[in-house]
Amino acid sequence: MYRKKGEMSLREFSSLEVTVFHNDIEQAMRVLKKKLQKDGLFRRLKAKRSYEKPSECRRRKRRESERKRRINSLKGSGYSR
Repeated sequence: MYRKKGEMSLREFSSLEVTVFHNDIEQAMRVLKKKLQKDGLFRRLKAKRSYEKPSECRRRKRRESERKRRINSLKGSGYSR
């Protein structure tokens, strides 16, 4: 099976579940969007849309690891907003 550039298969999505209470679709959509954003789906879709040079990939991964390290160090120090 051939896919167009930027197209993703259903297997690449992680399973997320949102429960709808009292037929409140708007609230469920907000919760779903927040979960998708936290999961990083939008970032993965954007990355798949266009070619990323290997040097850009290394820079992005380095920035992400530094960001994770900084967040973990803040969590360990007991810092809160």
